Amino acid sequence: MAVARPALIEGARPRGVFTRHDIHGDTVLDCDVVVIGSGAGGSTVAAELSEAGFDVIVVEEGSYYATRDFTADTSAMVRQLYRDGGATIAVGNPPVMYQEGRAVGGSTVINGGMSWRTPERVLDRWERSGLDISAKAMEPYFERVEKRIHVAGMDQEAIGNDNQLLKKGADAKGWKIIGNLRNQAHCVGSNRCAFGCPTGAKQSALVSYIPRALHYGARVYADVKVDRITRHGKRATGVMGKSAAGFNVAVRAKLVVAACGAIHTPALLVRSGFRSPSGRIGHNLSMHPNVKVVAIYDEPVTGWKGAHQAFQVREFEEQGLLFAAVNMPPSVLAMSFPQRGRALGELMVQYDRMVLAGMLCEDTATGRVRTIDGRPQAFYQLNETDAANLQRGVSLLSELLFASGAKRILLPFHGAPELASADDARRLLDNRIPAKGWEVVTVHMMGTAAMGADRSAAVTDSFGTVYDADRLIVADASLFPTPIGVNPMETIMALATRAAAHIIDNSRRFVS
Repeated sequence: MAVARPALIEGARPRGVFTRHDIHGDTVLDCDVVVIGSGAGGSTVAAELSEAGFDVIVVEEGSYYATRDFTADTSAMVRQLYRDGGATIAVGNPPVMYQEGRAVGGSTVINGGMSWRTPERVLDRWERSGLDISAKAMEPYFERVEKRIHVAGMDQEAIGNDNQLLKKGADAKGWKIIGNLRNQAHCVGSNRCAFGCPTGAKQSALVSYIPRALHYGARVYADVKVDRITRHGKRATGVMGKSAAGFNVAVRAKLVVAACGAIHTPALLVRSGFRSPSGRIGHNLSMHPNVKVVAIYDEPVTGWKGAHQAFQVREFEEQGLLFAAVNMPPSVLAMSFPQRGRALGELMVQYDRMVLAGMLCEDTATGRVRTIDGRPQAFYQLNETDAANLQRGVSLLSELLFASGAKRILLPFHGAPELASADDARRLLDNRIPAKGWEVVTVHMMGTAAMGADRSAAVTDSFGTVYDADRLIVADASLFPTPIGVNPMETIMALATRAAAHIIDNSRRFVS
């Protein structure tokens, strides 16, 4: 008789990592710096400060998993690694579904590993707004991050047919396409990036910055949800949270670093009673809205073989659009189709001939994260400018896929007929398609505690120090004043490295 495996799989933990199995009652901890969140920003700050000799505690709501705990059971991995099973939405018309990691390593455990520096045009924009951030000033931080997470191009043998078809179409159109830079060491192309890398090739925070922080003495407390930042007047003094078993966990610290992401950081600040002179905590939410198409070919594609996003089409980058091919397991892809029953079965029989491709849109709209009964809720309305750009992107991407040999293309618009030719793709631009029926997703949330030189218009200064608060720093994508048009992980890590250097250089101010 077969015995069902538990949904939760956890292997042995390294020294310095504590989970719900280790907290047996109310607990009080002391340290120099407490970091809330262990993703791209939190893990980086923790490693840099630990290496400099500070006593650091990282508090993470999710659980700790080792590489050997990641399996091909997609359903189990989604339950274990994604907040709310990946089913969180920003309210709007259409709603935008977004995903966040919820584990030690944060969203770096479930992202595709794309590692791009902030475009110079974006840094120039930020510098013109008064921030002391330029491409030249950021160079050493980018270099340090890229060394730590092993940023490199893909090995040729790890590039799958779906990405080769993307390149074939771009080359046929004469469009600019570049090889992806990813935080990976000889990726074998298992295409499991979004569900925990089973080989350890992807250098997520779980296998890069977290081990470095532990090596230098940091402690990581997983399975602890922080309810609030404690404070004395305007000075942050630590955090209060609860373990998975319901025990109180208090951390007393000289410096608090909030690195919970652009959805949860503003809610934490509001719950804790911090107020910005600008009144902008939770405002300025950017999302890089994304829509996909599914192209069907006559020949097998076997898109599950090969690296996640080996190329990016950059022909329309200046217009705010990037294209990429991204394979998803059949169970995940099937959920996005409107067909049901036999019709869905007949469609999914063709799974091995499908290419899933999508686009990133550098949005011009902004939304807001509101704190309702202590919990964050995102609100975001896709505006007409961005909707028109996405519709144009669907048309262009479909042309590219037809140029690579696609025979049919399924669209992300409710009730829309499939496309059968490049002419059909071009005709998509003849009429505006109302966005309310679109399927829109994202994994890039930014801007809700934006940095800026003017305290009356921003939430933090350029190092993430919260205005009108003491000993409180933000270190995640909340800091971005504007969307950046590329994958944000390396920007988050570089800004976190810069913030850590600022703390080290000004230790008397922050940790005395």
